[in-house]
Amino acid sequence: MKRIIVAIDGHSGCGKSTIAKQLAGYAGYRYIDTGAMYRAVALYAMEHGLDTEEQIISALPDIRIVFQRTDDGSQHTLLNGQDVEARIRTLEVGNRASQVSPIRQVRQFLVEQQQAMGQDKGIVMDGRDIGTVVFPDAELKLFVTATPEVRAQRRYDELTAKGEHPCYEDVLADVLDRDYRDTHRQESPLRQAADAVVVDNSNMTREQQAEYIFRLFDDRIR
Repeated sequence: MKRIIVAIDGHSGCGKSTIAKQLAGYAGYRYIDTGAMYRAVALYAMEHGLDTEEQIISALPDIRIVFQRTDDGSQHTLLNGQDVEARIRTLEVGNRASQVSPIRQVRQFLVEQQQAMGQDKGIVMDGRDIGTVVFPDAELKLFVTATPEVRAQRRYDELTAKGEHPCYEDVLADVLDRDYRDTHRQESPLRQAADAVVVDNSNMTREQQAEYIFRLFDDRIR
């Protein structure tokens, strides 16, 4: 059975990582969370007081990001040998990541690593520019989206479950702001690849979504 690259792009908060993890498990593929890589760079910048682009660019050679599977089967992000999975998932780091990600040298630094990870295929990778920049020849491309209101509610519920006390209006404003920044940035803006399959999961259950995507995958590997 042939091995392929699955590229999943889409808006913030639309469940790309959930989809990617489900598909990777179904296919027996490796899952690469590129958003976690940008978040890790953002966390490094925050913790080291790097406020300017020049400072962040100069620090890139000191940043090492790897993924490690834990005993319970989940995948955690390691930054310079430290497990930072929980720390990179905060709203603050997410906001910082959307400011760091447009920096051309940061994207080049991480895209090179991402492309190296896909040399042997058999991967599912999600992000903002996977099907357009990282793997423009990927055999299966998905563009995942949902309404801003639905995505904000999901993010609100996620933060609340972690014990945080967000304001829904603030979360919605953050979603809209990130959408604008992602689609208007100069370097690798978020856009749908011409050959991507659009998955609008605003009214889909996880089960419906998984069934649909698994079917798309099976069709591509035949």
